[in-house]
Amino acid sequence: MTQISQLALEMAVKQYRDPYLSKDLYELDAVKSLAADETGKVTVRIELPYASKGIAGAIKELVGNALEDVDGVQSADVQVSQRIHSHKGQKDIASVPGVKNIIAVASGKGGVGKSTTAVNLALALHAEGARVGILDADIYGPSIGMMLGVPEGKRPETREQKYFVPMEAHGLQANSMAFVVTDKTPMVWRGPMVSGAVMQLLQQTLWNELDYLILDMPPGTGDIQLTIAQKVPVTGAVIVTTPQDIALLDGKKGIEMFRKVEIPVLGVVENMSIHICSNCGHEEPLFGHGGGERIAEEYDTTLLGQLPLHMTIREQTDGGTPSVVAEPDSEVARRYKDIARRVSAELSTRERHLTGSISSVSVSEH
Repeated sequence: MTQISQLALEMAVKQYRDPYLSKDLYELDAVKSLAADETGKVTVRIELPYASKGIAGAIKELVGNALEDVDGVQSADVQVSQRIHSHKGQKDIASVPGVKNIIAVASGKGGVGKSTTAVNLALALHAEGARVGILDADIYGPSIGMMLGVPEGKRPETREQKYFVPMEAHGLQANSMAFVVTDKTPMVWRGPMVSGAVMQLLQQTLWNELDYLILDMPPGTGDIQLTIAQKVPVTGAVIVTTPQDIALLDGKKGIEMFRKVEIPVLGVVENMSIHICSNCGHEEPLFGHGGGERIAEEYDTTLLGQLPLHMTIREQTDGGTPSVVAEPDSEVARRYKDIARRVSAELSTRERHLTGSISSVSVSEH
């Protein structure tokens, strides 16, 4: 039979450009092996550096079709997996045991849907094949437990009378101040006590080999937020805003705060971007238009996605089954998963933490 050209195979694989990193698979160092046997069967093994399970099928099809067009190729076996690496936090703060990367989800003000975004982002990263945890650092208004459907009054197990075992909910590892106090306990604490409580929850939770820990930050950019940002080894931040002018002003303050402490801002999520009528489906930008895009452009960061103001998002989250798990094939869930891939891809371009204690985990799609 005709000898298959290795160069032709490589050129075929190069036709696929990653939609999130705008590079071909060789530029990403994602092609781990490529070979043809004597029968004309080609096998290629691809390993992407970010949470990407949702696009693995498309990669297999597109790369497979390109390879089968090469002279002499009878069939193509495309194997796609992912490997999430540990990336450096700011100022070389010591990493948290059991955690590769910490992503802070923050907002300059309350009421923009930050916690809803944090929960659905965590669930979307999990759906994309990553091991994910979430820490509710919003001490004054902890709501992650309710959003994840953790029964009221349920308490985490402890080890050695010192460590918390994170709660398991919808595949996530979770901890929150709400798990260790009652909902009737007012958090009448000053800043140092709040930041101290967050650090205790972070460091005394037995996180189990997480690729990502989502940190749901308190809203605002005051002393509490700044102290947490300075003490927690955050590898990247996501800013949640609405298109409303006042929210955009506060969103800018959030970006400035993270830059001040040398934490890279991975991008902006514009929440409540457009209202969709639950009766007729009419779409209307109630809070303005294009604000997230403007702030991303002004600060040279990425608009990660735009999410609608829709009744089902609130109902599902209030009911303990957020949109990504309640309706995984819905348009809203698709948007969250796209945001998750963008966040993970953007983080993959940052400097790696070569001394991380956790080995990388590979998730395969054959």
